[in-house]
Amino acid sequence: MTNDKSKKAAATDGPYDVIYFAKKHRISNEDARDIIEKYGADRKEADKVGRRISV
Repeated sequence: MTNDKSKKAAATDGPYDVIYFAKKHRISNEDARDIIEKYGADRKEADKVGRRISV
């Protein structure tokens, strides 16, 4: 049986979901997909780029 901590850790270890990322940064799904493909599981860098594009 998994606990909430392991579920949360698993959800934050991999790359973002394209639709979630696009909505989070208010960008197109295409832009979100490109960012996720480039940065993969590096969420910190992906978020930086997402914020820059949304401005």
